[in-house]
Amino acid sequence: MDPEQQMKQALRNLQRMFGSGTGRNPAPKGAMGAAGLLVGLGVLAWGANASLYNVDGGHRAIKYSRISGIQETIYGEGTHFRIPLLETPIIYDVRAKPTSIQSLTGTQDLQMVNIICRVLSRPNQHGLPQIFRTLGTDYDERVLPSIINEVLKSVVAQFNASQLITQRDKVSRLIRDNLMQRALKFNIVLDDVSLTHITFSPEFASAVEAKQIAQQDAQRAAFIVDRAKQEKQSTIVRADGEARSAELIGEAIKSQPGFLELRRIETAREIAHLLQGSGNRLVLDASSLLLNVTEPSAVENPKR
Repeated sequence: MDPEQQMKQALRNLQRMFGSGTGRNPAPKGAMGAAGLLVGLGVLAWGANASLYNVDGGHRAIKYSRISGIQETIYGEGTHFRIPLLETPIIYDVRAKPTSIQSLTGTQDLQMVNIICRVLSRPNQHGLPQIFRTLGTDYDERVLPSIINEVLKSVVAQFNASQLITQRDKVSRLIRDNLMQRALKFNIVLDDVSLTHITFSPEFASAVEAKQIAQQDAQRAAFIVDRAKQEKQSTIVRADGEARSAELIGEAIKSQPGFLELRRIETAREIAHLLQGSGNRLVLDASSLLLNVTEPSAVENPKR
């Protein structure tokens, strides 16, 4: 109950008790004195209770006086004194409070973006009297939605849609600095500003996806072309190597006739290793398989 209403109720009770002694059966003087004492004690207890108020942890208080208006003194946590019926305490929660604002804004290339901005706000303790004079106790609901929407639209309009993704740190920093400056004008302190969600229009998302697919296809085609070039170069190198090898073999045959005999012996050794490891038992002509290495070769006996 309001202290003024409590006082009026106590006065009515006092009048009722004193008025009960008038009429045909006046109350005894002793009873009237006891009633007056009880009323006095009740008024004194009410006055003591109405003169004190508590400020909880994380809160601050200012006082409104019916005579001088809002006082500039800030009262911290604890119990404080006030003058009943003349002074009213106004208590503010000065702890950081989260607020999320959703804003639909346009980018520099005319793409619509849906952004959710989350801020941690608290009132400036030294500005509580001014906050109460100009904004009241619901200061955050009056100020934050308007300034957050305005700052988001002004900052996002400076960037393209793709830059909002690639330069998100820069965008967040600009939004945070501008919001903190705007909020200080209303004696509101922002401890943190963050962009929790950025959503583009379905058309833009489809265009980005199509662009990514086209880039991947182009990269795949470039890889195929590079691989074909490498294979072509490898074929050329291999053909050059084979041609050079044939040329060297030809020169070796011309200059040293024993080269063919060496190759025949090497081939005979390879065939012998293969037949040795085979499980089949075959009767073959050693001369046709180049295994008769003791027989004179065509190099040793050209007339054969």
